[in-house]
Amino acid sequence: MASVTAATNLPLSQYREIDRADWARLSAGLDQPLSETEIVGIRGIGDRLSMDEVREVYLPLSRLLSLYASSIRRLGAATSAFLQEEDSTTPFVVGVAGSVAVGKSTIARLLRELMSRWPDTPRVELVTTDGFLYSNAELERRGLMGRKGFPESYDRRALISFLTEVKSGAAEVRAPFYSHIRYDIVPDANVVVRRPDVVIVEGLNVLQPPPAPNDVAVSDLFDFSIYVDADPKHIERWYTDRFLALREGAFSNPSSYFNVFAHLTDEEAVTTALGYWNDINMPNLVENVMPTKHRATLVLRKGADHAVESVQLRKV
Repeated sequence: MASVTAATNLPLSQYREIDRADWARLSAGLDQPLSETEIVGIRGIGDRLSMDEVREVYLPLSRLLSLYASSIRRLGAATSAFLQEEDSTTPFVVGVAGSVAVGKSTIARLLRELMSRWPDTPRVELVTTDGFLYSNAELERRGLMGRKGFPESYDRRALISFLTEVKSGAAEVRAPFYSHIRYDIVPDANVVVRRPDVVIVEGLNVLQPPPAPNDVAVSDLFDFSIYVDADPKHIERWYTDRFLALREGAFSNPSSYFNVFAHLTDEEAVTTALGYWNDINMPNLVENVMPTKHRATLVLRKGADHAVESVQLRKV
């Protein structure tokens, strides 16, 4: 049984804080379904995702999410029975938020694989909000190219419409596809979601409050939300390290939008990365992303080595 102490950086009355050792004990008796090869395939650039980390942190989390999804499904069936209508339970939607380079994409991919191994949630889809960025041409037209990733650079209405259709039980819903090589939306390409058991939605700003009091927030359409947290100085280093790794990898692709950075020296690459961090990503983190942490159901707090140090879970 995990011991619980008062949360120090979130409202005391809303969250229970569980340290890494106590959270890891929750994995006792749970089989590790992923091989080391599979974990390497899931791991993002710069992430240090190990077998131990998967077993001790993400396996218990995937089980908790599966339990929540099963409970919501039972409640939906009971409600339908009470109303004397056909069961119309819809997909369980999980939001994953956090800074650029904090590892949220890796966590979302990992949870997709782990949740699909549980018998109650075999069909899991992952959608990233990158697909709901305005196209580069539209961002240029609006004068927002230098604020790509900020809330105003997303087609919020399209994202709300997509999630509304998912939560309404539509047989098939399509989301735009974003290419990280082209750094842009790909015309006529889509991610198709066909009533899975779970939809994971990953993105910087998915926990943003609505722009106006009567508007719907993206998070209003979530059944569970996760915020991936870390000290901004750690994230800055991870961002810079990732930029250097991409310079040797994806940036070297002639088709890459960032191919112009492929031949930078180490010193030039660090300076360029820190410029992007200080001018765009850090301000976005401080102004828009970090303030949404308290809206999450669960917060994963990472240390300097990318490993999760504690878990903060909202009380039910």
